Amino acid sequence: MEVDEKVKERLRSEKAYDLIMSAEEAAAMIKDGMTLGVSGFTASGYPKAVPHALAERGKKGEKFKVNVYSGASLGPEIDTEMTEAGIMGMRMPYMTDSTFRAAVNKGECDYIDMHLSHSTQYINYGALPKVEIAIVEALALNEDGSIVPTTSVGNTPAIVRQADKVIIELNTLQPMGLEGMHDCIVLPNPPHRKPIDITKPNDRIGVPYIECGWEKICGIVITDIQDGLRPLGSVSEDSQKIADHIIDFLDGEVRAGRLDDTLLPIQSGVGSVANAVLYGLLESEFHDLTCYTEVVQDSMLELIKAGKVTCASTTAITPSPEMKAKFDEECDLYKGKLIFRPEDISNNPGIIRRLGVISMNTALECDIYGNVNSTHVNGSSMMNGIGGSGDFARNAAISIFSTVSVAKGGAISSIVPFCSHIDHTEHDVQVIVTEQGYADLRGLTPKQRAVKIIENCAHPDYKDMLKDYFDRACASSKLQTPHLLDEAFSWHIRAMKTGSMKVGE
Repeated sequence: MEVDEKVKERLRSEKAYDLIMSAEEAAAMIKDGMTLGVSGFTASGYPKAVPHALAERGKKGEKFKVNVYSGASLGPEIDTEMTEAGIMGMRMPYMTDSTFRAAVNKGECDYIDMHLSHSTQYINYGALPKVEIAIVEALALNEDGSIVPTTSVGNTPAIVRQADKVIIELNTLQPMGLEGMHDCIVLPNPPHRKPIDITKPNDRIGVPYIECGWEKICGIVITDIQDGLRPLGSVSEDSQKIADHIIDFLDGEVRAGRLDDTLLPIQSGVGSVANAVLYGLLESEFHDLTCYTEVVQDSMLELIKAGKVTCASTTAITPSPEMKAKFDEECDLYKGKLIFRPEDISNNPGIIRRLGVISMNTALECDIYGNVNSTHVNGSSMMNGIGGSGDFARNAAISIFSTVSVAKGGAISSIVPFCSHIDHTEHDVQVIVTEQGYADLRGLTPKQRAVKIIENCAHPDYKDMLKDYFDRACASSKLQTPHLLDEAFSWHIRAMKTGSMKVGE
């Protein structure tokens, strides 16, 4: 087969040429009931052409379902189109797509939500149905059939290792400057694992490609499709206030001598609050910062360009479309400063604990004792998944959770007597931040925590209601963590019945 020079640069063995096919031909290999593993993490570096062709089969009336494993959330070609086509069976380990979320909450799709650091081991152990076909976006294929990833690594090394067959989407739109930024490894299963030799965020332990081999590769689809990246939402006034409170907290840690001006390695979730915090660091006195995280957004890329961050270890970048265009043009600026790793390394609890990471993640709601719900509305309705927040929160040197104090125009308080679902217990939560202020919970008893959270974090409209609940709970018993169990979820029940947590509305 005749191959143009642009593709030849990326397909480094003539063995690849006879495997080139259309997305439709590749999708035809996938049968009802199969389990697919796909590359991708937070809509970055995921396959697009083959899943779209697969969804088209479903939309034309073909009846079949497949299971899908990934690193994290994916773009619309998978989570939206495959769900709408009725072909999505079970999905794991994380999602943010509104179409798939609605299908899960209607009972039309199955969803396994798990800590991201666990998902790789579940795959490697064979505790889940085996991956039969992997679909992987690649920057290049080396002469030995190893895969150079694009803008994410995620669970791809483990998925490729377990898969019987691998379909490659060679994306010529991704910049060749990415090559060399990856640090790939597959950890052996326990027992007798050796220590992971990372003591600094910029330590490398693997190779810049994913091991595969020509015996597994059954098709190559040439694409030039951009990731389904979303524009970043504008930073609201409340998000900016939350960011300012977090910066104030970090300043206080420096003044107290617990941190210096280089802080500790930073982990930050996604969203407008996370971006606002990191942009705040751009204007701060902090310097020579490092990052050990699972995803890098616009603000972290700007920090690297500005010289504020010397190294960012991640498993994916998730920039806005505008920042991705800049990144592609300036890719070489990030060489030696940006490292892409598998998520069982980026989210590894032992490494997080060793490095002493400052973790910053988002809550749906927090209760007065410091428990955090990050996944379920009213305890039952899935919003997103837990993702990597638990990996970092439990093992961080400082674990911070933020949320606006009210939602739905003030009808819902994000600070409640008792969380309707708990993802992160009070033992894993050290600082809670809202636009009202922050509560440093370290060294406090449950009752002391309640006083500080109510006073510093609750919205004024709900502060008296929370104080009343807490005072009456304390009066009813002298126990360690006083609750009025017949009232603990009354706020949620009232909201479900009336649309508001406020009494009398």
